[in-house]
Amino acid sequence: MAAADPQGTAARPGTDIITIGRSGVDLYPLQIATGLEDVQSFGKFLGGSPTNVAVAAARLGHRPAVVTGVGDDPFGRYVVQEMERLGVSGRFAVTDPDLNTPITLCEIFPPDDFPLYFYRRPSAPDLQITPEDLDLDAIREVPLFWFSGTGLSEEPSRAAHHAALQARGRTVHTVFDLDYRPMFWSSIEEAREQYREALQYATVAVGNKEECEVAVGETEPERAADALLEAGVQIAVVKQGPKGVLGKTADERVVVAPNMIQVINGLGAGDSFGGSLCHGLLTGADLETTLTRCNAAGAIVTSRLECSTAMPTSEEIDLLIDGGDPNHGQTVEQMLAALRGRGAEGAPA
Repeated sequence: MAAADPQGTAARPGTDIITIGRSGVDLYPLQIATGLEDVQSFGKFLGGSPTNVAVAAARLGHRPAVVTGVGDDPFGRYVVQEMERLGVSGRFAVTDPDLNTPITLCEIFPPDDFPLYFYRRPSAPDLQITPEDLDLDAIREVPLFWFSGTGLSEEPSRAAHHAALQARGRTVHTVFDLDYRPMFWSSIEEAREQYREALQYATVAVGNKEECEVAVGETEPERAADALLEAGVQIAVVKQGPKGVLGKTADERVVVAPNMIQVINGLGAGDSFGGSLCHGLLTGADLETTLTRCNAAGAIVTSRLECSTAMPTSEEIDLLIDGGDPNHGQTVEQMLAALRGRGAEGAPA
């Protein structure tokens, strides 16, 4: 792989978040409740969970960068350009001369069925990042480092993640997004082994009940949070779906109820949640405030059609928490028309 250009020994002045892992192109249908075989048009969006988390944090005023890989192709150029346009530095993006930039397609069947189709064979450039591609000083010094379980699923990305974590140590804030996707793993046992090793370096862990089972063998939220704390994290966040989110520290327990909102596309909600979690950690907000805003941020994205360009502002999060409509009464049809009119690539107003 061609080497990234880390620009020296540390992140550029002001960079406060580095995420590492997946990036690519999301092709979302511009017809909903329709199978892909019958879809006539798609919108093109920046995708990949750690990249979307960075976009969500940028939307809240932060200056993130992403360590990732892209192909030497038009979609790879689009990914880096779109990252930069949305406020995320692409200077750590590595260009792979052999593999194509991955694409992901979905189907949208509201309110709760959103099948995903990953085109990442035989591998993806973001899974070919090596330890030599990393600016370890930048990773060591950045105020918040975010990594996900998927990046541990394959070599050499696994070795790169371990190198980053070993260089950083268990430094506040090191956030482990459990992000278990079974199609990326040969077995749940392999994933569990990798997750338990990575937990040695995390100060925060966040995941749903199924992901907690992979990481610590527990699905019941209270036991899962306790097991994550016993593994050494300082903050455990367990998403409980319709029961809201549970957050625990050594001396605090918080449960925040979900927001009631019309769901159009549930994809990307966790990434929006993650961006707000980064914001809460970096601003020193208390746990209840942080998780309340995380829930609201995730809910807002579910009420919109896309992911990366749907990430909310602080003002939109405030509006939803206060009982308002962050979409200002816009219908699904109006959203679709707006996406088609701007080529499905414009940031929300």
